[in-house]
Amino acid sequence: MSEDHPFQSEDSPKLNSKFLFRWEKSQDSYILLYPEGVIKLNASGAEILKRCTGEMTVAEIITQLSELFIGAPDVEGSVYKFLEISHAKGWIEH
Repeated sequence: MSEDHPFQSEDSPKLNSKFLFRWEKSQDSYILLYPEGVIKLNASGAEILKRCTGEMTVAEIITQLSELFIGAPDVEGSVYKFLEISHAKGWIEH
């Protein structure tokens, strides 16, 4: 684990099994369901969590999102920050 980020580029984050990630038509967005409630995700957060399957590395996630969000500033830093927050909240695991 690096001092800068709790995730390394070779880590493969996955969704915590306590959460259910899905598209919710009535909210017109992706959501995370858990026993205590629901979290409505913005587009970039949803794109990151779609890839947190335990099969893709952080580096691969960053590469795909850099291609998806061409011209967006600091995609790499944004991905690491989202992963850090998501991990702290218990949404994802290493």
